Amino acid sequence: TQVFANIYMLEWEQELIQHQASRNEIYGRYIDDIFMTTNMNMDEITTLLDKVQHKDPNIKITPTIAETVHFLDVAIMNDNGNLRTFIYHKPSADPYYLPYTSDHPHRIHRNIPYIALLRAARFCSNLNDFHLERIRIELTLLLNQYPPKMLSNQFHRFFQMNKADLLIRTFDQQAYNQLHQRLLNSQTKQKVTILSSNTDPVTNPPALEQKLWDKCLMLVKYPFETGPNLTFATQFYTWWKKHYQYPGSPANRINIRLIPQCNKTLQNYLIRKKPNQPLLTGTKTIRN
Repeated sequence: TQVFANIYMLEWEQELIQHQASRNEIYGRYIDDIFMTTNMNMDEITTLLDKVQHKDPNIKITPTIAETVHFLDVAIMNDNGNLRTFIYHKPSADPYYLPYTSDHPHRIHRNIPYIALLRAARFCSNLNDFHLERIRIELTLLLNQYPPKMLSNQFHRFFQMNKADLLIRTFDQQAYNQLHQRLLNSQTKQKVTILSSNTDPVTNPPALEQKLWDKCLMLVKYPFETGPNLTFATQFYTWWKKHYQYPGSPANRINIRLIPQCNKTLQNYLIRKKPNQPLLTGTKTIRN
């Protein structure tokens, strides 16, 4: 598993970690991908990698030494002694986002441009790279039939919510640096939930915690469909207020939240993402 792999690699990489720390260089690893910076010449770094290469026969290193390398989804460039980062796009990957015509609630489509810009602002350390990525995002979404007006509104929403309206009008690298650092250091919702909890996330995962039952909240699931049923949620809330939430009605204390359930796609039928129940529970069904 990934946990055992990390334990195994942690022992193996100690020499590299100490080597980089003694020279104030960067060392980072995610599973089996490693990123390092160095001011050593080519012969010295090759000798170091050859040494760790023979340390464990089970671990094979395929080094890439260049002024620009990619680590996961990030391209990292040595720009006159400064590290410059931007999004790395695999040459074989097609520019694809969830099509606007897909059978999903439009709130999902509206969030896609915002999340794409958020990712670009975190990854790109240079304003010019960010604008190039923004243009790429816009063209890709247009090819996936997103309305131009909706894209414009969501792009403006991104800059307004992150207090970076200045970047819409001017090319200000200093203002972008502040935005980049603020978003880069911002915590995700999952991390905020873990930090706010007093329990150990390893022994008591948040996903397994028992949620408090809110008697005033009613979650209603319904099959989402485009076409004539697209306005079902709006019509339901109108009917609910008209026929049930009259003055003095007990229903006034109930908060109804409609949860749309998307229809299964061909991918859902062809790909099994979750193991079957006996495998998860460790039980077997005995048939006579």
